[in-house]
Amino acid sequence: MANENLKDLSFFARLGTGISCALRALSSPAFARQAAALLAAGPAPAPPAPAPAPRPVAPPPEKTHAAGLQMLALLQREGRLIDFLQEDVASFPDADVGAAARVVHEGCRKVLRQSLTLAPVLAQSEGDTVTVPIGFDAQRIRLTGNVAGQPPFRGALKHHGWVATEIRLPQVAESLDARVLAPAEVELG
Repeated sequence: MANENLKDLSFFARLGTGISCALRALSSPAFARQAAALLAAGPAPAPPAPAPAPRPVAPPPEKTHAAGLQMLALLQREGRLIDFLQEDVASFPDADVGAAARVVHEGCRKVLRQSLTLAPVLAQSEGDTVTVPIGFDAQRIRLTGNVAGQPPFRGALKHHGWVATEIRLPQVAESLDARVLAPAEVELG
């Protein structure tokens, strides 16, 4: 019997097949030779198990976040933002902090304008009374103060928020190590 699902046969079906094979082997020398060759070969090898599908390899964090790291590197290059934020400015006079902040502000503002087009989330001016409707987008509007009841809410606009309407981040070369936000600088003399 050439059925590939013999192991799925019940005990009695296998018993019947065995008796039929024995009787046929007694009456047919050719069948007996074929059965003897099958028995001498041993059990059929189990079909190979299918290879498990390869798991997708997650890129390392520096590749996943390369665009953000590249933006931070640009803010460092143009405005020295990381240097400014890593410095403990508490011990410096206000005039020195203000002068440094002016340089950082100018460079970072340049990068921001080159990389993003920004628009306010709400068009009203800060301080204006605004109505927050039913079903408002909590990602775009954050309620503060005495939040009670259900919308619509009325309150003073404390910050109009920002939304990026256009993004122009540079492509990060595959060979670039995005973790390097600023290379060490060595001046040779």
